[in-house]
Amino acid sequence: MTHTVHPYAHRLGIIKDWKSRWFSADPKQYREFIKCDTFIREFLVKRLRGFYVSSIEIERSASTLRVIIKTSRPGLIIGRSGEGALKLKAEVAKVVGKLRLTEVPNIKIDIEEVRSPESNAAIVGQMIAEGLEKRFPFRRILKQTAEKVIANRDVKGVRIAVSGRLGGAEMSRREQLKKGRIPLQTFRADIDFAREKAYLPYGVIGIKVWIYRGDIFEDKK
Repeated sequence: MTHTVHPYAHRLGIIKDWKSRWFSADPKQYREFIKCDTFIREFLVKRLRGFYVSSIEIERSASTLRVIIKTSRPGLIIGRSGEGALKLKAEVAKVVGKLRLTEVPNIKIDIEEVRSPESNAAIVGQMIAEGLEKRFPFRRILKQTAEKVIANRDVKGVRIAVSGRLGGAEMSRREQLKKGRIPLQTFRADIDFAREKAYLPYGVIGIKVWIYRGDIFEDKK
């Protein structure tokens, strides 16, 4: 029997690192930290929709909570002379404040630029969602996006799947497009995977993107 495994979870600790990096021996504190991380992520995903955010990572030290936002449009988030970043920090602090934690951490926000957005599954998914929301034909979006992604030097393969009421049809269906190869069972294969949603008047269309960026080998020291 086969199980469909999330490509990121499948490679955790092998070639992928955790997206929340902290340690807690106390169960109560551990519970609080996980709840806090989830709330911050949910808030930022909603707040930064359309800013092409690829991932939100969280690190903690004794009294500091550091949120690392990776995006291909850092200028839009940072704003003029850092106004946007300060506003965002205040909003995150407000969200954390509502949780009534035993210790309120000092929040720091770092915004990092994603150098090649076409080889990042989350950003590609957002591009497709944007196109679908602008009512472009889905087949054209799939074809153009796949060509744009595979044209990137780092990318060895791409697969895009969309499902829902495509083209406003009564019956929902699933369509997909694949270029190159996607070796999902190979641990050293660097596969980036993301899910995204496009919100349309007649329903939600789900988008899945797999991008294969070659194999990762341990450096021969």
